Amino acid sequence: MKKIWFMMFSFLMILSLVACSSEETSNAKSEKKVEVVSEIKGTVRVALAGWQLEDGVDPITGAKNKGMKTFLEEEFYPRYPNIKVELYQIPWENAQAKQTAMLKSGDVDVLYTGGAFASQWYQQGLLRGLDDLIENDSSFNKDIYLKGIWENSYSTKSFDKTVHFGIPAVLGRRVTIYDKKIFDDFGVEYLSEKPTPQEILEKAKQMTGKNPKTGKKTYGLWFDGKSLNASTFVALTHAFGATGGEGTLDDLKNIKWNLNSPEMVKVFEWLKEAAQYAPPGFLNSQGAENFGLDGNNIAIQLDGNGASTMGEVEASGDKSLLDRYVSVLNLGPNGEGWVAVDPFVMAKEAKNVEASWEVLKFLTGYEAQKFNYENYKFTPTLANADFVSEDDQYMKTAMKIAEVSKSTLMDEANPFFGSEMVPAINGFISKAHNGKAPDIQTFLDQLQARAEKWSANQ
Repeated sequence: MKKIWFMMFSFLMILSLVACSSEETSNAKSEKKVEVVSEIKGTVRVALAGWQLEDGVDPITGAKNKGMKTFLEEEFYPRYPNIKVELYQIPWENAQAKQTAMLKSGDVDVLYTGGAFASQWYQQGLLRGLDDLIENDSSFNKDIYLKGIWENSYSTKSFDKTVHFGIPAVLGRRVTIYDKKIFDDFGVEYLSEKPTPQEILEKAKQMTGKNPKTGKKTYGLWFDGKSLNASTFVALTHAFGATGGEGTLDDLKNIKWNLNSPEMVKVFEWLKEAAQYAPPGFLNSQGAENFGLDGNNIAIQLDGNGASTMGEVEASGDKSLLDRYVSVLNLGPNGEGWVAVDPFVMAKEAKNVEASWEVLKFLTGYEAQKFNYENYKFTPTLANADFVSEDDQYMKTAMKIAEVSKSTLMDEANPFFGSEMVPAINGFISKAHNGKAPDIQTFLDQLQARAEKWSANQ
């Protein structure tokens, strides 16, 4: 009898615990509830270049991360219960071709893409301007975005700066990072917060050679010698005031090129010398695999992102690397450089503009940017990104650079820059590293002639 009573008592206790557990789960779910924002109905087709749709695991830290599908289930659909989002994941390798085809065939409404692709699509009449939607939506606040990006980026704004065709969603990180240990080994003073190109060269020269403490070969500098956007070159044009010409990218025929100016000569003189202080692998975007880690032998990295350091810190919990690898601003007089901006844009022929705007607005807003930072360490475009880790100095520095940087003629959105100048710049760097740099003035005179001929044919 006692045994029966004991079993009944145990059963009741289990039921009680289950009930409590269910109540706690219910409470946890209720805390996650969000208010409905809009009752707008419709289906929106969204093409995402490179984004992860399914839940997965970070290959560096081993941490679990959520995919876009889960994020929409948790954060978007409760707010917009009557909007259905159809997601299409597009690999970056063929994003431009695939997304262009989708725009031309009318198979997409909203896209996340590269800034250069977006600017070209707007020029081709494939994207819808967003200003009327922005002006008529009291819930949209442009001031949440970094002012420098919102006002100046060709990735989201027409070449004449009169039309917003995109909303900035993700920034590229291109900051100057130096290894304090190598500076200490050579007895060289640390970089200033806004290092000039001359400071970089002088200190890189001092640290190229045999490390007096380790005896190992050390290089003073690394930058991408095969960059697709020549980001170091762009930063140098800011530093030396080499505008490249006068005019706007919406009137290519009438650009007055000035590529052979004394200021541009200084840019290439810097590149010629800097190429001597970098490891050979930099010519193929390699050679800095250990930068940011324990086995590094490079003193300064230009246009770095700090990803390897942050990944190691998160994986090990050891923050010593954060003190060793310090980020400072880029090479421009105000610390500016070239800033990549990836936007969300809307197709010219979007089927449901009202619903598409709600989706686009949400995917560029605070919740989405917080999600992308916490799961994938995407750099936010927000003026107040309070979710960024206090330890993530590299991302904070990148956002400072974005705030002061402006687009110029020397930009990937410029068709001549991407198709003609970048290969020429990378070719010059390669020859300079091998001691065979051409005469700079002659080289630039030829580049000037090519630019003038190119514009005349537009």
